[in-house]
Amino acid sequence: MQMCYRYSVPNREILEKKFKATFKRNEVFERKYHVDAFNSPNLPVITNESPQQIDLFHWGLIPFWVKDLKAANEIRQKTANARSESIFEKPSFRNSAEKKHCLVLADGFFEWKFFNGKNYPYYIFLKKHKPFAMAGLWEDWTNRETQEKINTFTIITTKANPMMENIHNKKKRMPVILRPEDYDKWISMPIDKQSSLELLIPYDQDDMEAYTISRLITSKKENPNSPDVIKPFRYKELESIDEQKSLF
Repeated sequence: MQMCYRYSVPNREILEKKFKATFKRNEVFERKYHVDAFNSPNLPVITNESPQQIDLFHWGLIPFWVKDLKAANEIRQKTANARSESIFEKPSFRNSAEKKHCLVLADGFFEWKFFNGKNYPYYIFLKKHKPFAMAGLWEDWTNRETQEKINTFTIITTKANPMMENIHNKKKRMPVILRPEDYDKWISMPIDKQSSLELLIPYDQDDMEAYTISRLITSKKENPNSPDVIKPFRYKELESIDEQKSLF
């Protein structure tokens, strides 16, 4: 499994202020401490078609050419992420890479460190817990039986920076976090392949922080969408690792 399959999102008011865009008048969106791709949640994005508006799209991209709902549900389980190196070649993403870019709005994400045969969850965010935008692709798909239109998105990943190599030490990937000065560039269309790829680079680790969290994130008995999921949690077996000592 590659990144990014879980992240957190601030509330409506913070998003509108930070990104200078607005939700539709009657649209309800509350702070998400944890969302995961496999539930296909409806989450805030800003698309190149509506740069002043925050839309709610389903996570897990359904290409426009998918024939039926069964196939759509199968493919969206495999398209939560798109590797930056291949978005212009992969059939699932090629159309969107050329025509449909979006900002995926967040304030943190989750990943696991592999150590002595076990995985340990981390929460990763920008300094001062600033909201940020990840580079995404979007698509609209129409169910031919019902004519229902479903809007979906994927998060683009890139190679990890040194900090993320240390945390996500098996896959060594991270989501593409865009610099604020690049937001407009990413959703300005047309944008050619070379210009797109120049933006899909690892984020500066010096503006990032991380710490270990509890295993509530994968609990089947409790709801991980709670403030407790992002609270720091120490693992004694990791105490020999220098980065944990520096984070508490």
